[in-house]
Amino acid sequence: MATIEARRLTKRFGDGPPAVDGIDLASTDGEFLVLLGPSGCGKTTLLRMIGGLEPPTAGQILIGGRNVTHLPPRARKIAMVFQSYALYPHMTVEQNIAFPLKAANIPKDEQRQKIDWAASILGIDMLLKRKPRQLSGGQRQRVALARALVRDPNVFLLDEPLSNLDAQRRASARDELQQFQRSVGTTTIYVTHDQVEAMGMGDRIAVMELGHIRQLGTPREIYDDPADTFVATFVGSPPMNLVQRNGELLGFRPEHFWPVGDPMLSSDTSITFPFHIHREEYLGSEHLFYGEIGETRAVARFPVTQAIDTVPGRTYEFGVACQQIKRFDAATGLRLRDGS
Repeated sequence: MATIEARRLTKRFGDGPPAVDGIDLASTDGEFLVLLGPSGCGKTTLLRMIGGLEPPTAGQILIGGRNVTHLPPRARKIAMVFQSYALYPHMTVEQNIAFPLKAANIPKDEQRQKIDWAASILGIDMLLKRKPRQLSGGQRQRVALARALVRDPNVFLLDEPLSNLDAQRRASARDELQQFQRSVGTTTIYVTHDQVEAMGMGDRIAVMELGHIRQLGTPREIYDDPADTFVATFVGSPPMNLVQRNGELLGFRPEHFWPVGDPMLSSDTSITFPFHIHREEYLGSEHLFYGEIGETRAVARFPVTQAIDTVPGRTYEFGVACQQIKRFDAATGLRLRDGS
């Protein structure tokens, strides 16, 4: 295992703004670290620089304390898995997994041991004689992981490896991938734009925008204690409500937004808003109510077990407990702390 560190890492393409702008980032040994952000935020460029596929414009990359900034990928003892999986269609699963071992001139008996070990861990023993076209998307993903695993890397770099799967398969693949990473204990950096993947899999999440890391923390820290309005609205579905009042932005999660008079809301320790409801969504396990507070869009979320007596097209008094309110600077979007 190894740690990964980026020091003032920068990447420019042409004369435009930097794709990655002076990032400082350090993993811990054996950590599952997620790079989360929208398209164009620089997360894949950062991953490719760590992997040696993209030279940095400035800064340093250290793996296991060793400066690898200018080393080729093969000298960094890493393994990458991409969105496309990049399996050779004319080879069997076994041949695909063995390919990096043959390229490294590993003896055949050792190749056999490594292939059997990786296939067993990932549950693809029975697929070794098949071709990629005979596999499902989830099976191809596991073959790509097995091919990476046999290289005995210090670091796994995963670039949206689940994005080609359907929603049902993606949910089970997240669990499989997390269990796999825990079992091998290899430091992993995982790129995704899907906040559900990030929240469900990451030990820590680095939320990125426009080449910068806006916040680095555990899933709970990112969700409950966002550093700015970008993180507050990018993480969470539906996102955090933001309402301007007295020169500040007051932020609160939809699940903390309750009708005045409901037992869940203590009126003497809450802030109230007139909430005009436009429509309701029933999602099986929860209700979502969409509407407006003044001219600002807002959402309220309730479990289906909670009876809420509201009718779309009307305005109701809703409130939020004061301890659930997050305050942000209206000009910069940065979080305001008590006393600021």
